[in-house]
Amino acid sequence: MFDSHTHYDDKWFDEDRDILIPSLFEQGVEGIINVGCDMESSMRSIEIAQRYEKVYAAVGVHPHSAAEVSGNWLDELDGLCRQSKVVAIGEIGLDYHYDYSSRDVQKAVFEKQMEFARERNMPVIIHDREAHGDVIDTVNRFPEVKGVFHSFSGSYEMAEHLVKRGWYISFSGSVTFKTAEKLRHAVTAVPIDRVLSETDSPYLSPVPERGKRNDSYRMRHTIEKLAEIYEVSFEEMSNACRDNAYRLFGIAK
Repeated sequence: MFDSHTHYDDKWFDEDRDILIPSLFEQGVEGIINVGCDMESSMRSIEIAQRYEKVYAAVGVHPHSAAEVSGNWLDELDGLCRQSKVVAIGEIGLDYHYDYSSRDVQKAVFEKQMEFARERNMPVIIHDREAHGDVIDTVNRFPEVKGVFHSFSGSYEMAEHLVKRGWYISFSGSVTFKTAEKLRHAVTAVPIDRVLSETDSPYLSPVPERGKRNDSYRMRHTIEKLAEIYEVSFEEMSNACRDNAYRLFGIAK
């Protein structure tokens, strides 16, 4: 299993991080991407990636933190990108559910990071919550930039549009939720060579683990649900998600 989106730098893992992460690689987890949300968490992601052979890092500014950027923050981001094992810019995007940063600020910071990714020819990890139209408008303006929509929450039609434009789609534990019929329908718009699996740990634990702190081992329930939708074996589904992650993020097997 390859977990394409985690936050093991989160304080929820402070007590057992150095025990948990090595144990995951003994339980069928083959790779992990730890994703930054601001400069500080991006640096922590790099530290974790450099500590473990099969962990990689993404660096970027989440829409919640967009209002916090100042000064030469893009120069700082550039410095982080030059560190070993950084494979993507993320997570970046728009979040209209909480609006912790104003929408205009979110859009400006999102666009600057899309420009940044285009200049460096790096994939991006997109966060999109209740902002589908504006996120699509933004990514459409940057046709050279590709990446993945993490923890996808859009429609069948949105997934179909993104796949046609070269994007990958990642599904988290939410695809297992009883009320997620529309999301499971959206899965069917994604070819098996464009799908990724993730946990968004410590969040979004899948059924039947809902309410618990999520980790990469619990992703097996998400992969089981995806395998059911694609009508393939667990092994085939897991291998497809893994190989797609390797391809998108340029990770050698």
